[in-house]
Amino acid sequence: MSTISHTRRGAPRGAPAGAPPRRWPSPAPLLLRGAIGAGACGVLALWWTGTASVVGPAGWLTGGGRITGLLAGYSCAVLIALMARVPLLDHHLGSDRLARWHAAGGRYTISLVLAHTLLIVWGYTLTSGSGVLHETTTLVLDYPDMLKATAAFVLLAATGFLSARAARRRMSYETWHYLHFATYLAVFLAFGHQLSDGADFVGRRPAQLGWYALYAAVAALVLWYRFAVPVRRALRHRLRVVEVRPEAPGVVSVHLTGERLTELGARPGQFFRWRFLAPGLWWTANPYSLSAPPLPHHLRITVKEAGKHSAALARLRPGTRVWAEGPYGAFTEARRRSAKVLLLAGGVGITPLRALFETLPGEVTLVYRARRPEDLALRAELDAIAAARGATVHYAVDEPARYSAPLTARALKSLLPDLAAHDVYLCGPPGMTSAARRALRGAGVPRHRIHHESFEF
Repeated sequence: MSTISHTRRGAPRGAPAGAPPRRWPSPAPLLLRGAIGAGACGVLALWWTGTASVVGPAGWLTGGGRITGLLAGYSCAVLIALMARVPLLDHHLGSDRLARWHAAGGRYTISLVLAHTLLIVWGYTLTSGSGVLHETTTLVLDYPDMLKATAAFVLLAATGFLSARAARRRMSYETWHYLHFATYLAVFLAFGHQLSDGADFVGRRPAQLGWYALYAAVAALVLWYRFAVPVRRALRHRLRVVEVRPEAPGVVSVHLTGERLTELGARPGQFFRWRFLAPGLWWTANPYSLSAPPLPHHLRITVKEAGKHSAALARLRPGTRVWAEGPYGAFTEARRRSAKVLLLAGGVGITPLRALFETLPGEVTLVYRARRPEDLALRAELDAIAAARGATVHYAVDEPARYSAPLTARALKSLLPDLAAHDVYLCGPPGMTSAARRALRGAGVPRHRIHHESFEF
């Protein structure tokens, strides 16, 4: 890998040092999967205990429709709980893992809803001996709460279609974010028909109470962590903008001050969802990482122009009030397993890694890739940190062509021959991070030592 600059200073003076304590992988993912699976088994038990027998094709089809309906209702509750921004889940699993589980669960849920609809209509059609169209019309118009359930079906299907990767690339973060509020409406509309039409709930008071409790608990999580906590923190910490400073073409740092910021518990590598109370910005909260270690009265984010919201941050005025939801993410020192660390950044992905570069103990190397030399944001700070702690920083650019180099295992090993003994923190654009993961695995870095938290939606 060609580099335009390579900096290494002498022995560190006062820099963080020492190997991390031995840590075992977190059991949180396994425990959460187990809890979700146990809940699904409990839902299936509702059908099993409420079904005396299944006879003939109509019975099997209707039974399949009941099972998929129960699982779809349960999955809706799980999906919303995963994205309720519960700190216990977020800090142990990471926002990107929760988002991946949510996306996979969304596809699973929509498949269950489709299967439920088709199986129920087919089974009821065989039972009544009427046509499919007649039976569908009867179900929608004559059964309790089915008009609302039909509207919920349309909303879920539309949200699933627009959440597909090909469609998502064509919409802004703000549009995608507000589109997902339709999911809450869909779940609300569908809830009533589960209890009024579901054979597994009709006349079974304990089952009804359990279903109410499940949805009430999820609603409480959403209301508390997504609404009450942000409002409470905004009033307590009184964040406001004090300065907006250009860092590179299209990149600015937003400096903020507030009260009692240590109570937020923010750590280097984490991010907040920021709501700037300025015209055109107050209605949405976008995720941006801290680009410097948090201080008792100061926070900083560094943002690259990539849409209307991020571009507008360059025009923020000092004194603008800010609401911050968080901190979120598990992209912190807690993931580290070895004494040596490589920080691998691409573009504005330097922001969380700059904070980690200053604070991670032990031997740390930073590799920072950008398109052009002028796109290397925060370079003066990185050089100062490298000098202060005796660390190494490499800068690589794509232009001019003589400095361009592919991101390969061979190139990385030429910089760090013992790369396989490092923990790697990786952050950058999707294409760069995919290439980096392949290169790191090719260089012998174990999968569990590659720490990557995606910030794409």
